Amino acid sequence: MVEFKLTKEQLLAKELFRSFAENEIKPISRDMDEAEKFDMDLLDKMKKYGLMGIPYSKEYGGEGADVLTYALAMEEVSKVDASAGITISVHTSLCCSCINDYASEEQKQKFLRPLVDGSKIGCFGLTEPGAGTDASGVKTTAKLDGDHYVLNGQKVFTTNSGFADTFIIFAYTDKSAGTRGMSAFIVDRDSEGLTVSKDIPRMGIRAASNAEVALVDVKVPKENLIGREGMGYKIAMGALAGGRIGIGAQSVGIAQGALNEAIKYVKERKQFGKPIAKFQNTQFLIAALQTKIDAARLMVWRAAKAKDDHENFAPLAAQCKLFASDVAVEVTRGAVQMLGGYGYSREYPVERMYRDAKITEIYEGTSEAMKMIVGGGLLR
Repeated sequence: MVEFKLTKEQLLAKELFRSFAENEIKPISRDMDEAEKFDMDLLDKMKKYGLMGIPYSKEYGGEGADVLTYALAMEEVSKVDASAGITISVHTSLCCSCINDYASEEQKQKFLRPLVDGSKIGCFGLTEPGAGTDASGVKTTAKLDGDHYVLNGQKVFTTNSGFADTFIIFAYTDKSAGTRGMSAFIVDRDSEGLTVSKDIPRMGIRAASNAEVALVDVKVPKENLIGREGMGYKIAMGALAGGRIGIGAQSVGIAQGALNEAIKYVKERKQFGKPIAKFQNTQFLIAALQTKIDAARLMVWRAAKAKDDHENFAPLAAQCKLFASDVAVEVTRGAVQMLGGYGYSREYPVERMYRDAKITEIYEGTSEAMKMIVGGGLLR
């Protein structure tokens, strides 16, 4: 049976997320973008509202909801601010999932609990100056020395790193083994030798914290290795596969938020003696864009449901991210066009949304990589 309706619990959660986004995030979203800095008071509120542990078990301090509910949160938050959306996404989909899916029970109690109950914030250190889509290009190393590993290397574009407490770091324990020699570690922010740069200036998601992380002879206890040596690449790819559902939802949110702003504007803006909403050209464009948003949303929901049902969700996640990110760029571009000169002005949010939309085609797997995943799977 195919079901297109949300449950009562999901609808209530969606309304809670919408209300929080409208009342707490939207009023400061422009100021955060202009300052290129995330508001720490907002981060505290996001923690208190349970936004950082939605799909994780109550056993560990999470909200005990499903992946679809998490996707609803990502959409509602991203409708008003993509920087807040990616802050939630990297913490939830990437950092927490590595521990939840692969760590020992002892590690979950020690590291997952404070992350999902809102006590701490996490980040995910995979990307390096020479390793993006090709994660095998990682140069960071981890050498066992007695009861600890010594990590050396550099990570870049590490979202949340400016204020994260817990870092998931990927490093080679055996470079000669290729990707089978990569391992994953839980690293505390206060570790000696770990330094975080100032945020990297960016085109979009400017309020999100996104910096370089340097590791110089960082000592990490053996018990902070996730799983076993050589599992790092598998752990990273698993986290990214799930993360694409969140980015798909973020893309839908950015697109819907931009179209909502455009609809509001065209009803008020008059040209040639009548609101531009009365022109067929405007109506046709709005109809086409909303149709694509709805299609993207359903693709996100399908992928989220597949993950909730423990099915092979990875190809569906790649599809939803590929399509939804393309829709986000198209819709925000159309929204800017409908607002004309005002759309190009920073006075209106669609300009920011247009800038924010582009990154959804790049992070957590480029659109080209998504095509490789989907196409390769079909051909196999």
